[in-house]
Amino acid sequence: MVNLTWKGGLAFEAVPPSGKTMTFDSTPDGSEPHGASPMEALLAAIAACSAMDVISILEKKRQKVTSYRIEIEGERSPEGEWPRPFTKIEVRHIVSGESIDPDALARSVQLSDEKYCSVLATLRLGPEVGSAWAIE
Repeated sequence: MVNLTWKGGLAFEAVPPSGKTMTFDSTPDGSEPHGASPMEALLAAIAACSAMDVISILEKKRQKVTSYRIEIEGERSPEGEWPRPFTKIEVRHIVSGESIDPDALARSVQLSDEKYCSVLATLRLGPEVGSAWAIE
């Protein structure tokens, strides 16, 4: 279970089972946020999940990676429309190393996309989501 606690304004602190806290924030007034927005965090979760898969697979394929990053962008519905879900997400894997095999990289990305990345699988599945409330 993840616990989320209000810290004032639109800032919240999330504590997942690992105990490693994450801060989320939204600043419609343009002030400095205390953390990522929930939509930024969703993109980061996709990138991290895929990156962990890809680097693990490349290592198993004995690819000598010296640098790896993901650039991820999401397109959203226009401002003023609610909700504003992502309508398109583009994930770009950028790898450097010694004689990286393009086929090995392509297959690693494919395996992450289609088989291993739980975040992407969850988004594609469109799980049932429910809400409950209580007053203390």
